[in-house]
Amino acid sequence: MTLREQEILDLIKKHPLISQQELAESLGITRSSVAVHITNLMKKGYILGKGYIVKEENYVAVIGGTNVDLQGFTNGSLNLHDSNPGKVKMSLGGVGRNIAENLTLLDVTTKLISAVGDDLYGKKILEECKLSGIHTEHILSLKNTPSSTYLSVLDENGDMKVAIAAMDIFDKITIDFIREKSHILKHAQLVVVDTNIKEEVLHYLVTNFKEVNFFLDPVSTAKAAKVKSFIGHFHTIKPNKLEAEILSGIKIDTKEDLEKASNYFLNEGVKNIFISLGKEGVYCRDENTSFLLSTPPIKAINATGAGDAFMAGLVFSHLNNFSLEKSAKFSSLASIIALSHERTINPTLSIENIQKLSKEMSLCLNNI
Repeated sequence: MTLREQEILDLIKKHPLISQQELAESLGITRSSVAVHITNLMKKGYILGKGYIVKEENYVAVIGGTNVDLQGFTNGSLNLHDSNPGKVKMSLGGVGRNIAENLTLLDVTTKLISAVGDDLYGKKILEECKLSGIHTEHILSLKNTPSSTYLSVLDENGDMKVAIAAMDIFDKITIDFIREKSHILKHAQLVVVDTNIKEEVLHYLVTNFKEVNFFLDPVSTAKAAKVKSFIGHFHTIKPNKLEAEILSGIKIDTKEDLEKASNYFLNEGVKNIFISLGKEGVYCRDENTSFLLSTPPIKAINATGAGDAFMAGLVFSHLNNFSLEKSAKFSSLASIIALSHERTINPTLSIENIQKLSKEMSLCLNNI
């Protein structure tokens, strides 16, 4: 589909009774050009017939943060309270946006619901998202508001040591704004949310769209607390150990503690639980199965985007009806690929490369 065809299709979806002349005026092109584009859309199967009956493609919706990441890398050991020689890189980030880009790399059509300002960063975010294949028409663009910025410093091992997140813009994602996106949420195959948005909005989502499977990335211990009282409304959750402690109220020091915490989540209504334990692997649980998946030691170049790739892997696995074990392996391999690149998103992430890595690491993934 060409960019012009996408613009026409988007307008038709919003206004099914729009005329060709109105389309032409909206886009600043001739009516005859509109007619040609519509004919092409019908040939390609995006429009099913007269009256603009639009065929909806399968897609995943992601609601959450999108921002510019500024990352500092040291040349040697990180010395606190001092100036460290190194390099600084700028890339796009935000948990929601990162998950969305990883999903497009796995060939999953993805619609992102987020917010950006009208500054240079906001324009860069929208431009790069479109180039990545993310549908951006549902991103809220705000005037006189700075886009979200995330500043982090990584040590010599690629681990984040300190960060500052300037993300007030996400408070502008309100319940009223979400109501406007009801048709997008109801028709999505599933919806991924992160906790960068307000607690009242998260609660509204999971209690008013009960027919939707929600996947949760808790983002951080501070933000995870937002969803503690209604954690059972989420289908799949991916906390790390500290976030799982906050969400369950159970201190996790042993395997038995992991079982207790996962039992709590199951009893609340969660279907699938994946608790990240860092280098120790990931603890996986559903109503029938539980296990700890360990992977060989990996030297991380940048650990920032590993969790986002893991979540994208979980979404892909769910869409393809993978078992809990196969989901965990696929998602872990996706996160390993993410770890091996300086950028938050590894552009080489793909189904093919995950299959290749699975053979190299003896993590069997048959028939993907």
